[in-house]
Amino acid sequence: MAELVYDKTGRLLFTEEMKKEYTLLMPQMLPVHFGMMARLLEKEGFKVETLNTSGKSIVDAGQKYVHNDTCYPALLVIGQLIDAIQSGKYDPHKVGLLITQTGGGCRASNYIHLLRKALKKAGLEYVPVVSVNLSGLEKNPGFKLSIPFLRKAVFAMMYGDIIVQTSNQVRPYEVTPGQTDETIEQCMSWLLEEFSQGRGMNFKSMTANFDRITAAFKAIPVQGEPKVRVGVVGEIYIKYSPLGNNNLEQFLLSEGAEPVVPGLTDFIIFKIYNREVDVDIYGGKWIKKKVCQIFKAYVEKCQRAMIAAMEKGGFRAPGTFEDLRHLIHGYLGEGNKMGEGWLLTAEMLELIHSGTPNIVCTQPFGCLPNHIVGKGMIRRLKDDYPWSNIVAIDYDPGATKINQENRIKLMLANARALARDEAVHTGQAQEAPAL
Repeated sequence: MAELVYDKTGRLLFTEEMKKEYTLLMPQMLPVHFGMMARLLEKEGFKVETLNTSGKSIVDAGQKYVHNDTCYPALLVIGQLIDAIQSGKYDPHKVGLLITQTGGGCRASNYIHLLRKALKKAGLEYVPVVSVNLSGLEKNPGFKLSIPFLRKAVFAMMYGDIIVQTSNQVRPYEVTPGQTDETIEQCMSWLLEEFSQGRGMNFKSMTANFDRITAAFKAIPVQGEPKVRVGVVGEIYIKYSPLGNNNLEQFLLSEGAEPVVPGLTDFIIFKIYNREVDVDIYGGKWIKKKVCQIFKAYVEKCQRAMIAAMEKGGFRAPGTFEDLRHLIHGYLGEGNKMGEGWLLTAEMLELIHSGTPNIVCTQPFGCLPNHIVGKGMIRRLKDDYPWSNIVAIDYDPGATKINQENRIKLMLANARALARDEAVHTGQAQEAPAL
């Protein structure tokens, strides 16, 4: 058994010896993206397992070991990790917990401390917690993110985004149920095979893979009239995680809608750009700003290639990060960056401008920044865009799924009524799927 090593503050470290013996458990948020990230970590010599568990036991564990005033995403993430350890599936003395840490003013920066406190309360203080961050908040001798790994992670993020963005435009119209999900698995399989062979991780091969991915989804036979498109925005975990939003995308599909979920790329660029904004507003070293500018420019170059591939393949493509910055002018300043910050409002604006005025804004309990830039901005958006149809849905331990779904059904009824009125007055229906 690996020896437990602590730093001078008393924090349990994840050591090189643990890297060889321990399995790192990571909570699920984006199945496609996290699947590729897990494989990349395995290539770095780690044993990794992504948790896809669900059920009441996760919420129960979160409520038992986390303070009731803690935000809902923290309760779910910590509850899922502790529930996994207590399930009996793993040797608790041979697992570590992997969790991201943004370093911003959001409570998410404190998840890691809440998790350690919860582990101690559960009698599991010997389980190491590993922080994944770009801010130098915590370091572990057995877990280091190299520049080459970060570069690969950018490609995994891009591949995940283009797979999800294209598949979401096909799944509601597929002739053969399940073919879209099968194509996702096929794309992930050959991408991961390329990763294992050291291929698919330079700009030239990435653009070629983008074309291959769009061609794979374009080849899926589709049918039917255009469905009501519904955008999904909100706090990043609840926005993406099926556990957090009660399988929102699946529910929208079952109600005959087409889910439109903004990708992860803009959020990553947003977090990099915030480091530039910090220097501009509060001061700091010019070298820090320059490094962030270089990193941001590279990710934006990849994003533009992804957008071009989607347009070339006949899919609706999102705008660039600069497009979002342009849209937010006059609404929020760039210093408004806690949590999702101004990006959340910008995503709603992009959806409205791109023909998806029907929006579900996922609002988790305790996420104060999200309530300000989400629910707090809805009235302003409705004033400027009267045809927008935005509903804020609360997600917390006491919120019932049926109440959430009933509110979404009402939004969908309004969306269909507005679409019929538009068709009557203009003689035009909502844009058909470009496939």
